[in-house]
Amino acid sequence: MIRRLILALVAHSFLGPALAAQGVPTPRDHFGFDMGEDRKLANWDQLRAYYETLATQSPRVAIETLGPTEIGQPFVMLTITSPENHARLAELHEIQMKLADPRTISGADELERLFDMGKTVVMITHGIHATEVGGSQGAARLAHIMASSNDEKILEILDNVIFLQIPSLNPDGLQWVADWYNEHVGTEFEAAPLPWLYQFYTGHDNNRDWYAFTQNETIHTVGAQNEWHPQIVHDIHQMGSNGARIFFPPYIEPWEPNIDPALTTAVSQLGTYMAAELTSQGKKGVVVNAQYDAFTPARAYMHYHAGARILSETASARLASPTTIAPESLGPGRNFDASKRSWNFPNPWPGGDWGLPDIVDYQTSGALALLTNAAKNRRYWLENFYGVNKRAVDKWDDWPDVWIIASGQENQTGVKYALRSLVMADVEVHQAESSFSVEEMQFPAGSYVIPMNQPYAGFANSMLEIQNYPDLREYPGGPPQRPYDVTAHTFGYLFDFEAVAIDGHLGVGLSAPIEAPDFDFRLPDHLVGSEAPRIAMYKSWQEPMPEGWQRWVFDEYEMPYDTLHDADIRGGALSGYDVLLFQAQDAQSIREGYDQGELPERYTGGLAHQGIAAVKAFVENGGRVIAIEAATEFVADLFDLDISKSTEGLSNTDFYIPGSILRLELDTSSQINQGMRSEVSSWYWRSSMAYEVNDSRVRVAARYGSGDPLLSGWVLGGEHIAGKPAILEVDIGDGSLVLFGFQPNYRAQTVATWPLLFNAIRK
Repeated sequence: MIRRLILALVAHSFLGPALAAQGVPTPRDHFGFDMGEDRKLANWDQLRAYYETLATQSPRVAIETLGPTEIGQPFVMLTITSPENHARLAELHEIQMKLADPRTISGADELERLFDMGKTVVMITHGIHATEVGGSQGAARLAHIMASSNDEKILEILDNVIFLQIPSLNPDGLQWVADWYNEHVGTEFEAAPLPWLYQFYTGHDNNRDWYAFTQNETIHTVGAQNEWHPQIVHDIHQMGSNGARIFFPPYIEPWEPNIDPALTTAVSQLGTYMAAELTSQGKKGVVVNAQYDAFTPARAYMHYHAGARILSETASARLASPTTIAPESLGPGRNFDASKRSWNFPNPWPGGDWGLPDIVDYQTSGALALLTNAAKNRRYWLENFYGVNKRAVDKWDDWPDVWIIASGQENQTGVKYALRSLVMADVEVHQAESSFSVEEMQFPAGSYVIPMNQPYAGFANSMLEIQNYPDLREYPGGPPQRPYDVTAHTFGYLFDFEAVAIDGHLGVGLSAPIEAPDFDFRLPDHLVGSEAPRIAMYKSWQEPMPEGWQRWVFDEYEMPYDTLHDADIRGGALSGYDVLLFQAQDAQSIREGYDQGELPERYTGGLAHQGIAAVKAFVENGGRVIAIEAATEFVADLFDLDISKSTEGLSNTDFYIPGSILRLELDTSSQINQGMRSEVSSWYWRSSMAYEVNDSRVRVAARYGSGDPLLSGWVLGGEHIAGKPAILEVDIGDGSLVLFGFQPNYRAQTVATWPLLFNAIRK
């Protein structure tokens, strides 16, 4: 990528800084309105055209297309720095790569030269969640400032920083949301929700893909990060309307234990600096050390690459429409109270009007504060970056010497999935050139070896070890603090393979680092050929994210299926199918959908009486319905099954699982468990369920593990689901039902339980 970028710069890189402001159009010049105006949204086509214009008109800006989005739109990155830095970009890139891998530095003299000559590399990413519209609009304002301003602070940034700007992490969603909003602005449906996922497959989950690397947009961004290994990555988001106006780190506890302590303190000081800058500007409602932790790598890939990840979350409006927040609606949040002054919230916002101009103003000010810090403290950021990488190369004391993934394991799909993720994360993975034994264990030739004295070993250790989320209490002996997000990411459990941590010398030759392998999932024989079942997937206008993830897996493995909307089912479309799949969606939204007046009429109504009757007749006449998590309640009600949730009525202080990996016990006589071992790991999420069964028609195909079912993560009140049914089968008339209490395809990561779902899909 760097070589392509340098070639693109040759034509304009020697233009002088005095020309920077000349001929650079403002956003108003280009769009006809300022970025951040109420009720004005630029779509991706318009924004990309503007960035191309900036690259043509400003010697500070270069643009590169990193690849296509999931639906084929250009995914771009801007490189913004001084013309002088552009002219020597290859040299600056080489310096950055050496600091990223201390093994390549010859000694103290070379290291000092690198510190003297290097620049702080900063990546800022905007708009991963397309409904958080301030990020995408503010990106254009920020790019214009950097492309045109001759303010002393901006020139200092340009001289000392290589600024990599990804102006939209989700161009597809940005296009849809902006076009939808602009179509309905000024009507009764202004700011109405988009009636489909705003990332083609993942919806709001696209920021949880930073270790599985499934989506094109994730892959392109990770590629750019690996190309430069930025010292700082700023991820710009929005949050709810009724709390603080903007959040910066420090994060609350806990931090993932494989993140270098020097990086923890770097993140905390930078976030505090940003908060101080905005507060000094008179901006109210700035909070730190609240709401968000730094535990899961699913959203913090850069922490394992010595990059300080700065998350900012700005209060939202109604898309681009303003809102009014009553003072009495501001109240307690996690680790602060939005109505009260505190050390981490020193200047409360009193309530009132809030809109897109405020959002873009706060976000732009935060980004400029970050860039200013990166410029003024250039040497600190380079030295800290090198230090984090050097400690990884020297290997942490509590890391094993190596991780080994034995060759020849049964689930090769899972092994290849893990290897692909590790190698894509720049982890060096080798293969043993012969068989060997260590610690009384035998490993065949070709086994995969991950030495832990390498720059990005922290990522490998985090992904391969078991997670033990700390027991944090509100006060000694008090109730537990519930985790903000998922608490488990152990590859071996998610992908169904075994990895072994070893201390000591292996005594075996190793290959050069491997390339990232392709991984594939072989469909069961009954899903292939002319006798395969005809599959329909229910697609509501209140589309749940698991439905999108399921489509991704089916598409990835070229499994034929059709999506059916409410009107299709009401119109008799089920007659052409053998299997109907309801992904995780609550019963009311399946039955009723959006109310009349919430959205244009074609997007309202749900299945309604006619569609519900069609589903019932479909099963009684020989069809199979598969329902997952919340959708199982819809199916249970439809067929009067005497089952209930085993945790019904329990408070979240008695039972709570935020996202953890549990042991699952299988009845191997069930067709659903064909080819499976008697135990496997399963994912349990907030919306998952265990059952009480009092219906003789219902067969139990799987139960959560008896005793302590937890394998990795955090569980409160696990005894309430231990040994309880997790997968149910029921014959109804000539057809059948399969009910999954957990998500067998959670975010396309739970390869361990994919076979259960594919086995369930049959005539």
